[in-house]
Amino acid sequence: MMIRKYIVNSMSEAMNIIKYELGKDAVIISQRKVKKPGFLGFFQGKVLEVTAAVDNRAKGASKKEEESFGALKTLIKDKASMDINHKAVEVETDGINKELLKEFHEMKSMMKNMINITSEEKASKNKIKEKLQSSDIEPKIIEEILAKLPKEDEENIEAVKKILYQNIEIEEKTLSDIVVLVGPTGVGKTTTIAKIAGRLALLEKKKVGLITIDTYRIGAVEQLKTYADIMNIPFKVIFSMKDIESAMESMKDCDTILVDTTGRSSKNIMQISELRAFIEKINTKDIHLVISGVTKNRDINTILEGYKVLEYNYVIVTKLDETTTYGPILNILNTAKKPLSFITIGQNVPDDIKIPSKDEIVNLILGEDNVC
Repeated sequence: MMIRKYIVNSMSEAMNIIKYELGKDAVIISQRKVKKPGFLGFFQGKVLEVTAAVDNRAKGASKKEEESFGALKTLIKDKASMDINHKAVEVETDGINKELLKEFHEMKSMMKNMINITSEEKASKNKIKEKLQSSDIEPKIIEEILAKLPKEDEENIEAVKKILYQNIEIEEKTLSDIVVLVGPTGVGKTTTIAKIAGRLALLEKKKVGLITIDTYRIGAVEQLKTYADIMNIPFKVIFSMKDIESAMESMKDCDTILVDTTGRSSKNIMQISELRAFIEKINTKDIHLVISGVTKNRDINTILEGYKVLEYNYVIVTKLDETTTYGPILNILNTAKKPLSFITIGQNVPDDIKIPSKDEIVNLILGEDNVC
């Protein structure tokens, strides 16, 4: 008996080959679909595997032999059916290039490691990012800080502090002869100028004069006059441009003259222009923009841009006792591109004003310290 196995595309193709090779007496024992053998076949469609047999005995074979042949055919068919899964695996994997598989697994492992490393780096950056976000720092500034962080210092808060130091400038010089405070309404200019006056007159023992051109707000003149009386320092009110020269002349013996101005909306061009005319007449370059530490981030740019025409040289951040997040200090300084001269941390005159150090400001911004 002769048994052969054929890999073909169709049954008709198998019948033609079997008939040609084994003759018309051949019988088909089994047929099944398998994948093409070899590496390339692993990625292609299935073909047909046909097993055929023929009795090549002499014509005078006994009945017993014929029965044996039939039994053998049945056995082969059953065996093929039982082992179909096992043989399919052998056909699929037999010709695969083992070296290529090895490289594939190595590449997979390497990619997995890279993903893990990237995930860890991202997690580290996210911790820093969350800390900066919780301080109410502008998203754009946060991205700039993260971009400057060296890879080896992505979890190091000290590295973040170094970057913040570069973005913060503190003005520690002595105030000049004439100091003007400008800023929007409600930021505490009058109280702030009283604190500066108290600092100079009571602590530094300097001769100080107070001038106000804030005649619009009810009680502003009386408030500042009260402070002047308590500190026993001269006080003048300017109602128009013509009053400036005489007021300045009356205080020519003072070491420092502090000028309080009317709060103006940064969006009102006419009011800002009027204020600019007063400042030009006063003739000083020591102009401090007063802005509250509780100002909303989206309003900071509007205020700073609106007051730019006054050519302010320094920034004073007030009302830090009224907030628990200090990121807006960085937002203000980053936008203004001017040094910080003072911060105010309460209502007490003259105590609650100070010239902070960079360390103090950085610790406030990062939430490692507070003013209360």
